[in-house]
Amino acid sequence: MGSAPSKHLAPPTSVVHDEKRPLLTDLADGIAALRVVPPSSPDGSLTKSIIQSWESDAAGDPKTVLARTVLQHSNITTTLTSRTARTADVHVFNNVIDFKTGPITNQKSSGRCWLFASTNVFRYSIMKALKLSDFELSQSYLFFWDKLNKANYYLELSIQNADLPIDDRLVKHLSGDLVSDGGQWDMVVNLVERYGLVPQAVFPESTHSSLSGPLNTLVKTKLREHALILRRLSSSLRASSVPEEVIISTLRAKKETLIKEIYIILTATLGVPPAADEKFTWEFTDSDGKFGKWQGTPIDFYKAFASKPYPVSESFSLINDPRNSYSKLYTVDKLGNIWGARPVLYVNTEIETLKAVVVKAIKAGHPIFFGCDVGKFSETAGGIMDPALFQYELAFDITLGMTKAERLQVNESAMTHAMVISGVHLDDNGKPVRYKVENSWGDASGDKGYFVMTDAWFEQFVYQVVAPKAYIPKTLVEVYESGEKVVLPPWDPMGTLA
Repeated sequence: MGSAPSKHLAPPTSVVHDEKRPLLTDLADGIAALRVVPPSSPDGSLTKSIIQSWESDAAGDPKTVLARTVLQHSNITTTLTSRTARTADVHVFNNVIDFKTGPITNQKSSGRCWLFASTNVFRYSIMKALKLSDFELSQSYLFFWDKLNKANYYLELSIQNADLPIDDRLVKHLSGDLVSDGGQWDMVVNLVERYGLVPQAVFPESTHSSLSGPLNTLVKTKLREHALILRRLSSSLRASSVPEEVIISTLRAKKETLIKEIYIILTATLGVPPAADEKFTWEFTDSDGKFGKWQGTPIDFYKAFASKPYPVSESFSLINDPRNSYSKLYTVDKLGNIWGARPVLYVNTEIETLKAVVVKAIKAGHPIFFGCDVGKFSETAGGIMDPALFQYELAFDITLGMTKAERLQVNESAMTHAMVISGVHLDDNGKPVRYKVENSWGDASGDKGYFVMTDAWFEQFVYQVVAPKAYIPKTLVEVYESGEKVVLPPWDPMGTLA
């Protein structure tokens, strides 16, 4: 491999010519050159002698002895935290958005980070326009409509794939986390354009918006039962030679009676949200103490405040997925929330492009929604995200050598969390050193709710940034607008919902 040609091993000249002989000789010499060591256990089992050999080596290694002394009585992440990294990763930034929003939000025991990240972006323009010091949009409002629509999406897919075997990989995948709390930017776009936005005071949190586990368990159980009912009905109709259009119509009518049960569950646990065209009244006090009142529908509220300077549909996702070709548009099959609405779309590009878009947007005063693998080399208490944070390699004498692409390939990493970038620290050459991150885990984590993300962490564990077209290179905007998509399978890591 590479530019240097392989060295050919010539066969011995003293033997009788045999066309197979050079190949056998090459093979034997090649194996010898590899210095293959035979296993201690030919059948592959872990024998007592193997364990004894390992223990002999470990017991004679002072570093291992010290690690055993210390780490049996302490948390490895706490004990192995690098003081050097902690000292270097300061919450200081030389480029921040000039308007600070508040309060720091808290998704509590739910997986709604994408809804918190998106509404945290939207509230910048609202708070500026109305001169508010504290304000939250209702994440629960979007959560309700997302849950109901994901239930419908799953049952539509169940109708679409009713003829597949029940143990088919697709059927099993779709019935897994079928109404996940998580989501993607395009799902936000679908919800906001269909249902609008409301202040949190209009549709506040409930127990089960903040503690979604019990609700999800019940809804998933009912939906899987609904899917089986639709499969049986589909089989019966097809056995009766009913025309396809009649089959689909009958199944959808049945689906509507079934999904009403989900609606009842959601309204009982989350509340009855205002309809997209239903007028509400919102009263507030601005930062000067002046009283204000606004009346209109959720759609009106979005259009009046959160669609400026850019409508939500003007922003799209750039991803860095080194497994796949750059400068191409990707989507994930069978992934969505509102049936028939905008699909999840990503333009894949180099990591340096993502950084450049972030810096450009921050300098222009625009916060950035981004998706990452927050659980890797991060500390909640200090709010630090840095691949040098934990000294695992030093303590255990190991190397963590997977590339970003390899981590995706073996399910070691995925886009698990969404947050907001609101600042960046640049060096003297204009290169990013670290980023200011607004999280949604409350103000007790990090620096009063804010995290610091190093540039090295960005490179390894950030997969997505979302920005308006105005901040994205024209060539990538053209890729997005072309609509020519590469379709990834439903179980691809890029289908993971933040």
